[in-house]
Amino acid sequence: MKHYPLCGKGHLPEVVILADGNFPRTRSAVEMLKRLPIVCCDGATGKLLRHGYKPHAIVGDGDSLSSVLRKQYASIIHLEKEQETNDLSKAFRFCLEKGWRNILILGATGKREDHTLGNISLLMDYMSCAQVQMLTDYGLFTPVCGDSEFESFPGQQVSVFNMGCTYLKGENLAYPLSPFTNWWQGTLNEATETRFRVITDGKLLVYRVGGLLK
Repeated sequence: MKHYPLCGKGHLPEVVILADGNFPRTRSAVEMLKRLPIVCCDGATGKLLRHGYKPHAIVGDGDSLSSVLRKQYASIIHLEKEQETNDLSKAFRFCLEKGWRNILILGATGKREDHTLGNISLLMDYMSCAQVQMLTDYGLFTPVCGDSEFESFPGQQVSVFNMGCTYLKGENLAYPLSPFTNWWQGTLNEATETRFRVITDGKLLVYRVGGLLK
C-alpha cells in the first residue's frame, strides 16, 4: 500500500513547478517557494520575479517571455517549440530529465477553467513517472493507482474522484466510498483519524482540503 504524506516539515518534495495560473497566496505555499528549487513555466516568470523569487529554470515554448527576460535569464531558459503539450508538461519533463521524482505543482489553477481542468487531469498522466501532487490555495490533489494511505487529521475535508476504478472502499472516512459514476458523488467526505485509506483496483484523484502539515 502506497503512503501519501501531507506536505511540510519532514515531507518536502524535491522541486516545485510553478504554472501560469493564480500565483500561490498561502503561507505554506510560499514556504515551498522559499525552500525548494523552482522550475517556472515561462508565462509565470514575470509573476515569480515580481514576488521576489528567482527561478532555478524557465521552461516552455518561449512565447510568453519578453526580450528583456530572454536576455537576462538566457542561461536558465530551456525552450521546447513543440505544441503537442502545454508548458506544464514541458516543465514536468524537464524535472524528470534532472532526476527529480517527487514534484509539487503550484499555480496550476485559477484564471480559465478549461486550463484548470486540463492541468488537474494531467496528474493522472504524470503519476506513472513520478510522485506528483498539486497544491492550490485551498487543498492538495494527489493522483493514485491502487490501495493507498493518506496522512490527514480528524475533520479534514476529503474528496475522492473515480478515474476508472470498478472497486472502491474507504477506511477512516465519515462516509462510505463506492465506484462513483459522477465526480460530485465523491465530494464532501471527511477524515475521522490521522490517516485514512482507499482500497481500489484502479486510478483515483484524492483531494485533501488544506493539504499541508503545520
